Amino acid sequence: MATALWRRGWRFRWRAPAAAGRVRGAAGAAAAGQRNYDLLVIGGGSGGLACAKEAAQLGRKVAVADYVDPSPRGTRWGLGGTCVNVGCIPKKLMHQAALLGGLIRDAQHYGWEVTHPILHNWRKMAEAVQNHVKSLNWGHRVQLQDRKVDYFNIKASFVNEHTVCGVTKGGKETLLSADHIVIATGGRPKYPMHVEGALEYGITSDDIFWLKESPGKTLVVGASYVALECAGFLSGMGLDTTVMIRSIPLRGFDQQMASLVTEHMASHGTQFLRGCTPLQVRRLPDGHLQVTWEDRASGRQDTGTFDTVLWAVGRAPETRSLNLEKAGVNTNPDNQKIVVDAREATSVPHIYAIGDVAEGRPELTPTAIMAGKLLAQRLFGQSLDLMEYDNVPTTVFTPLEYGCVGLSEEEAVARHGQEHVEVWEIFTSPCFSWLSSNL
Repeated sequence: MATALWRRGWRFRWRAPAAAGRVRGAAGAAAAGQRNYDLLVIGGGSGGLACAKEAAQLGRKVAVADYVDPSPRGTRWGLGGTCVNVGCIPKKLMHQAALLGGLIRDAQHYGWEVTHPILHNWRKMAEAVQNHVKSLNWGHRVQLQDRKVDYFNIKASFVNEHTVCGVTKGGKETLLSADHIVIATGGRPKYPMHVEGALEYGITSDDIFWLKESPGKTLVVGASYVALECAGFLSGMGLDTTVMIRSIPLRGFDQQMASLVTEHMASHGTQFLRGCTPLQVRRLPDGHLQVTWEDRASGRQDTGTFDTVLWAVGRAPETRSLNLEKAGVNTNPDNQKIVVDAREATSVPHIYAIGDVAEGRPELTPTAIMAGKLLAQRLFGQSLDLMEYDNVPTTVFTPLEYGCVGLSEEEAVARHGQEHVEVWEIFTSPCFSWLSSNL
């Protein structure tokens, strides 16, 4: 077990089993006017693009089919998947914006004359972040073109085990077939549909990074890393921010470290409603949102008024519109994720799934990228290397950044027993904080 508050960079290990075998091609079943490929990737996120580009570099004929349904609030974005558009990239940029605010406030302790009050311009930041994301969208399209990968902006669903039908925004249909198909459609945020007004008045991480105006006073519902990261940068920009936690923060992470993260946030202005669940959201005549919630311990109900309600209560895989049953691809009935083996293969040998859509895989961009590259190398490059998913490092970009790898203390005790686990602790602070109030 290894846990740290600071981490930069990551590295992966993998192991080698038997090679993936060649399968019967799709060309024999191709209909007139149907385009045929060695590899078809459904989903234009980090993992799918990495797989497609790697296969193309190995000399194969490759296509990518990608389509983003707008969020319930109507937010749209381009090629690149969650990480580029509504995840890692805009999140880290807004996280950095919040950190800069803290550094500016602390600069006076180092002799800088800082004019107060220190104000943040959401519109200016959002425009810069969104323009950068759009440049990445364009960059991905150029990279596909340079590698002679055919890109289709279509919503794909299976016709049979070798063929998909893609529909454009205007309703035009295209048939694509391939010897090998990789599903890399990722996931989307969930809405708590049992909460009255949740869908009508709330937003998710699909929307927060594309807002033109400041979200203002915000209630973040959830205690995942997405919830705490968003709450962290909103607070860091000076916005009145409250986090509603049903049970524990950062479930699955080391809880001692999770407590350090939330304590730091609380000491820097983030408010927490612990042990509470939302019951209703309604819009008041003045445009504000009134949220009613229940304290689970006492059963008492309370209300608060906010400008924005951000749901961060989990994610669901993008599998329901794929017609997987027509291809014979099995999913976990509990969460709709695609069941895969160590080779990323589904129940159909020539159909694979990588990234967030696959059962039992960490929902992390670097793992999806590496899994996609290794899959292409096994299929077309005579490689035997498998992705190794154990001991993958990850980072939570809360105001107090938290990096970890391996088992949490709770997992180590559960697996090995308390008597076989030793925990060593050291608390320190970086020297840049010694003259400031940042830590």
